[in-house]
Amino acid sequence: MLAEERRKGQMSVEEAGRLGGQKGGRRTAETHGREFYEEIGHKGGQKVRRLIEEGKEHEEE
Repeated sequence: MLAEERRKGQMSVEEAGRLGGQKGGRRTAETHGREFYEEIGHKGGQKVRRLIEEGKEHEEE
């Protein structure tokens, strides 16, 4: 008996997450423009910069 036959309509949590991520990503791209992605990328970069600086300060102590 194949795994697909045995499960019939059931989906694993991993499969559901992957499918939701694909749909969600497309939906976000449709509703938000390029500026949205640029802004969140910039915010993420600033956060990383700040964390690196904090880490260096703690090393000096």
